[in-house]
Amino acid sequence: MRKVCFTLVSAFALASTPLLAEHHEGEQGEVTETVDAGRWITLGTRAGPVPSPTRSQPANLLVAGGKNILVDVGDGTAGRLIQVGVPTNQIDALFISHLHWDHTGGLAAILGLRVQTNAENPLVIYGPPGTEEMVAGLLASMVPGNTAGYGVPGAPRPSLSDITEVIELRDRDVIEYAGMSVSVRNNTHYSFAPDSGLADRFESLSFRFDLPGRSIVYTGDTGPSAAVEELARGADLLVAEMMDVDDTIAMVRRNSPNAPEQVLAGISRHLRDHHLLPPDVGQMASNAGVGAVVVTHFAGRERGDPQHLEYLRQIAEHYDGPVVIANDLDEY
Repeated sequence: MRKVCFTLVSAFALASTPLLAEHHEGEQGEVTETVDAGRWITLGTRAGPVPSPTRSQPANLLVAGGKNILVDVGDGTAGRLIQVGVPTNQIDALFISHLHWDHTGGLAAILGLRVQTNAENPLVIYGPPGTEEMVAGLLASMVPGNTAGYGVPGAPRPSLSDITEVIELRDRDVIEYAGMSVSVRNNTHYSFAPDSGLADRFESLSFRFDLPGRSIVYTGDTGPSAAVEELARGADLLVAEMMDVDDTIAMVRRNSPNAPEQVLAGISRHLRDHHLLPPDVGQMASNAGVGAVVVTHFAGRERGDPQHLEYLRQIAEHYDGPVVIANDLDEY
């Protein structure tokens, strides 16, 4: 796991060691307290839906308030968790930004492994409208395996109804969890027609985690959004998605050489409206006045390609604070 520090940040430290609330005795015997600023670990940093050989699907781990908290749970999350020393049965809560499968695909494995390893407490799942229906479907899919168990006659079986607690969130909700305040805004990843009824049924959420020691904002998937800028106002750390649309369209052309131009144009419009381009990331960070930016949900060229530095240059045209493009297992 690569631990990353921003040496240019004066307002706070993105530490290379855990920032947990502890008491220490100083040289003169006085007691000092290290305020809980949490640890943010980018478990999976690849934008979906196409899998990557080097990056897992979107997922993050926030260690704060004595809790292990997942923020999105894309495919591969269980494997990434064990790489940072956290078994699935030690996850306390999950925040889901939206219900696209690249952000939820790892949940079925998490739930099944928690049953098999006898997780003591239910997994508390916070998510947008529709989360309860999704989780109920996953639990239903687990019934045959749970019924068969290990094939041992008379062996007890856990009650699947007891392994989760689902709490749905909507725009402007604020909750308290593990000694921090979590604020929610509906972003621009969806743009349903007003008369479709879908705008009332589904939301794509961004989260702000106000810990005792710092504030972290996670955009989830979003396009440019005044609501997210408002949510991120003055935050210490902005964890933002970023999309290279031209590179993504080129990849679609390679994978689907017969794709009609009209289809490609529609994909391009969707990506530009519903995701953040490098200049958008810089503008959002600047408008919100954040202390530092971590780019995740990354779709574009990898390190070593000159285009990678071009992304950072485009962000820096609008934002003069520290910026990094995260890899899987980076820690902030």
